[in-house]
Amino acid sequence: MTRFELKLPKMGESVAEATITSWLKEVGDTIELDEAVVEIATDKVDSEVPSEVEGTLVEILFEKDAVVGVGETIAIIEIEGEGSSEDNVQEKVTETKGTVEVSDIQEVEKTIEKAVEVKATPIAKTSDSGKFYSPLVRNIAETEGVSMDELEAIVGSGKDGRVTKDDILGYLENRGSSTKTPTVQQEKPKVVEAKKNEQKPVAKAAPVSVNGGDEIIEMSRMGKLIAKHMVDSVQTSAHVQSFIEIDVTNIVKWRNKVKDAFFKREGEKLTFTPILMQAVASTIKKYPLINIQVKGDSIVKKKNINLGMAAALPDGNLIVPVIKNADQLNLVGMTKSVNDLANRARNNALKPDEIQEGTYTVTNVGSFGSVMGTPIINQPQVAILALGAIRKVPAVIETPEGDFIGIRQKMFVSHSYDHRVVNGALGGMFIKTLKETLEAWDVNQDF
Repeated sequence: MTRFELKLPKMGESVAEATITSWLKEVGDTIELDEAVVEIATDKVDSEVPSEVEGTLVEILFEKDAVVGVGETIAIIEIEGEGSSEDNVQEKVTETKGTVEVSDIQEVEKTIEKAVEVKATPIAKTSDSGKFYSPLVRNIAETEGVSMDELEAIVGSGKDGRVTKDDILGYLENRGSSTKTPTVQQEKPKVVEAKKNEQKPVAKAAPVSVNGGDEIIEMSRMGKLIAKHMVDSVQTSAHVQSFIEIDVTNIVKWRNKVKDAFFKREGEKLTFTPILMQAVASTIKKYPLINIQVKGDSIVKKKNINLGMAAALPDGNLIVPVIKNADQLNLVGMTKSVNDLANRARNNALKPDEIQEGTYTVTNVGSFGSVMGTPIINQPQVAILALGAIRKVPAVIETPEGDFIGIRQKMFVSHSYDHRVVNGALGGMFIKTLKETLEAWDVNQDF
């Protein structure tokens, strides 16, 4: 029998760790190839980790709600094959250790030799000040005798100021190199300085009174993330909006004419969404300064046009799958991408890298009957477009013989953009060009 280490897989460039939300298998259960073993959640998406082998689950290394780094072993699966268990375990342990930089190991060893033996004190996952520490950081801190006060003094380089492995190893290196001089007097000012730097003005929420008949509902994990993301966006970007009404009568007529033939040939339902998304992608190509991000005092003009498509989930939450290189897709390709991502979003089957690297977002508020909306920008993007409901309305139609009143199919689009870097002229011209593109639709074209 051999033992296989199930590791937390890589889930995109910006995802470094995940939280275990549920174990789908228990110790002793038989596992098939590609069968889901555990459910995990990141700040991007929830997903499952499948097994790469067939065998029996013999050990679970992390409990529910534990935060695990990418590449860490989360479970051991015993499979049939040659070789002793001990040899295989030793090989896996060696491989795991090999992922740590040799220089880092040497520095830690030097620190251990120089340091006075201190009984390891358990480090809490979250400090009194609210700072979070991953299992890896806590393990290093406990092994090296780093106190919670010292951890609090370390300025983290990770997301939201989290202390990473490199941060604590760098701290140990500096602490080890200064053991010849008194360290107590040097550490105290650092602690005070760090805490001063961490202090940020926090808006106080209005007091909420709860009466006897009121029901308190705990927000879901994704709901909390969305709430924080929305508040952060409003505090980051100077939101302004432009609105324009678009006559889509020709598009409605054309779709009604070709949708059955489209489904028969392509096996896909043709909705208005891919038609509008394709027009948005072509408009972004004409106005590349909409396809930017703000980095400090600089602007990053993105090479690829990656359209985010906001999709509502059955539980009421929202997720934004991304269509990569949307400007390179024809209508058939766009339709297949839109339908596939929307279906898998509803079934919670999106991969982490399918909701990353978006450069512009489109949300369809019209699917709920809304005429228009003022969407919040999806950071770090600088603009988002809301598509309103298509309605039959009376409209003035201009002809060479004069004006008359007719029934037309119209919709509003709402353009929210970051006024720090997108001025009103650019924001307005963008949707004006989008309007011209859609109103010039050829009802006789093929698909």
